Amino acid sequence: MTDTTAKPSVLFVCVHNAGRSQMAAGFLRDIAGDRIEVRSAGSMPADQINPIAVDAMAELGIDITAEAPKVLTTEAVQASDVVITMGCGDACPFFPGKRYEDWELDDPAGQGIDSVRPIRDDIRARIEQLVSELV
Repeated sequence: MTDTTAKPSVLFVCVHNAGRSQMAAGFLRDIAGDRIEVRSAGSMPADQINPIAVDAMAELGIDITAEAPKVLTTEAVQASDVVITMGCGDACPFFPGKRYEDWELDDPAGQGIDSVRPIRDDIRARIEQLVSELV
């Protein structure tokens, strides 16, 4: 057994916290279970999660309907070991000592399911790699 007090935490950040970051958080929860703490937030959160992102995840049996876009806080960044940004640019706060990654992903906003599936699948591959590095 590993020491659960040292559970790594990951924060996913995109502008609206409605698509990419929510799909990433959903995959991380599904793949890592309770081995990694998961957070997501947006620099300008939307009113609701992108319904096409919800549908794309549901195709793989992952339910993100209970999630809601959340505003990015300094505290969320400080409490996270890994901060993964997805196109939020300068709006993402930076703290020394954190691991930062910027994932260049197309924004699923306004796109149909056929366009969102490759984004979803790209996110899943990145999450699988991330989990293999953290646990």
